[in-house]
Amino acid sequence: MSDLLTYAYAVVRNAEGLRETTAPLRGVADSPVSLVTDTGDDQLGLVVSHVPGQDFQEDALKQHLEDLEWLEGVARAHHGVIEALAERTTVLPLRLATVYLDDNRAREVLEAGRTMFAERLARLSEHVEWGVKIYVEPSAAPAAPAVPAADLTPGRAYLRSRRQQQSVRDTVYQAAQKAAERVEAAGRKHASDRVRHRVQQGLLADAAGAVGENVVNDAYLVPLKRCDDFLADVTHAADGLDGVRVEATGPWAPYSFAMPLDESGGAAAAEGAPP
Repeated sequence: MSDLLTYAYAVVRNAEGLRETTAPLRGVADSPVSLVTDTGDDQLGLVVSHVPGQDFQEDALKQHLEDLEWLEGVARAHHGVIEALAERTTVLPLRLATVYLDDNRAREVLEAGRTMFAERLARLSEHVEWGVKIYVEPSAAPAAPAVPAADLTPGRAYLRSRRQQQSVRDTVYQAAQKAAERVEAAGRKHASDRVRHRVQQGLLADAAGAVGENVVNDAYLVPLKRCDDFLADVTHAADGLDGVRVEATGPWAPYSFAMPLDESGGAAAAEGAPP
């Protein structure tokens, strides 16, 4: 068995000049990127590079996925390749760390999914992904006017203060719901699809430098010609709502709307969408 495995980044339309685009790219483990084509349909290609088996065999990969520094390096290389490809052609991004035993196995999977990949690429053509996150920051909302507590015991004063704080939090969360409804309306009006991701918490939130609590983490598939209108509506979704912030990121290749390859030939782990 070879010491190298085939790392797959994306299925692509084999557009004119694509091989020239991939030639200078360096991927995961600083390895050269190349194009594996479908022998029955040269309009489809699988963008790959070769990575050391000692790092990407199943057992080793499970351990590496606990190493955030290693994972960040792989993710940056992975996304760098995909973003370069997206400037040239329609891209169907694959999950981070999708690997195969060799190029032949990768080609077999590409050929087996020929029809599905072609249909998926057709759907994603002329579209990009936008991420929309909503954050609540109760501390940024104005507090209710203070009521003199001269006649209250310390215990009752404390309880009243807690109730006032809870009232502010409830008001902010209701405002966040209103912002979410506005964003969803923009999506229905301008986007072709939406995917809901888990909200960012703990290490993911820390890594993203989030301020406030993330309560909505959605991705929208938006036609290129509708991006400006979509963003105009989304960026105003929190207008007039104290303690609520809406953040739009992108445009990205459509990570959240891609389907992973059949993983029977290798291992696939961790989501490939950008933070």
